Amino acid sequence: MEDGVVTSAAAATPGTLHIVSTPIGNLGDLSARAVEVLGSVAAILAEDTRHSRVLLTHHGIRTPLLAHHEHNEARSTPGFVARLLAGESLALISDAGTPLLSDPGARLVRAAIDAGVPVSPVPGASALLAALAGAGLDLARFTFHGFLARKGKERTATLAEIAASAHTSVLYESPARVADTLSALAEAGAGARAAVVARELTKQFEEFRRGTVDELAAYYGAHEARGEIVVVVSGAPAPTTDEESLRARAATLRAAGKTARDVTKDLMETAGAPRNLAYRIAHE
Repeated sequence: MEDGVVTSAAAATPGTLHIVSTPIGNLGDLSARAVEVLGSVAAILAEDTRHSRVLLTHHGIRTPLLAHHEHNEARSTPGFVARLLAGESLALISDAGTPLLSDPGARLVRAAIDAGVPVSPVPGASALLAALAGAGLDLARFTFHGFLARKGKERTATLAEIAASAHTSVLYESPARVADTLSALAEAGAGARAAVVARELTKQFEEFRRGTVDELAAYYGAHEARGEIVVVVSGAPAPTTDEESLRARAATLRAAGKTARDVTKDLMETAGAPRNLAYRIAHE
């Protein structure tokens, strides 16, 4: 390639764009294949080159690092695609975990595919999958929501979607907002659902804190959260319209001193009863 022009011979044999997963905490989680690929490519594209240099130095990898992040990806993508078309192979990494999952890189991958460049994933660590593996909740189906919007209609809609979902939901959250997000999930109708807050995965202070959404919201409302956090919420129970079972549960709750509002909430969240039916039985 000269002055940005790719020769026909070079274009016929493009390089490969490798999507390489990196550790989410423990530097020993970088696979042997990842080490080999990162050591053999022409350059490694990283979110934060200073952060990634620590990992590469640990594994004795001296490949040049180039910045590729959300602030420059629109500008840098064409040049990287040109290098790939000229026959160079490149590796894309994120600060931690599997690239493209709540991280930049999708624009480059799409552009490389559109240009006919081979794209090859090198699997490895993922906070999403690590949290699911240790959560102990149903993994038959799940929805990954990434980081929720901080406010507005998009956030409200996502919270409602999680509360209504019949299968497991997973989201990332910052320590400063985890209590508010759990409280918002409870208000959306998921308060009685089993949930797990996975924190500092693969690191020294790794923790899986389990409870209902209500219980976890109360805990993190009183205790400061630290580190990287993944929240896993179980799916809503299958809805029931068995009125006799619902009445029996309502009677038990009333005997325990619960208010009609509490009973309505419990019948909806725990038994999956429709709102109108739960309200009617709670007020009988």
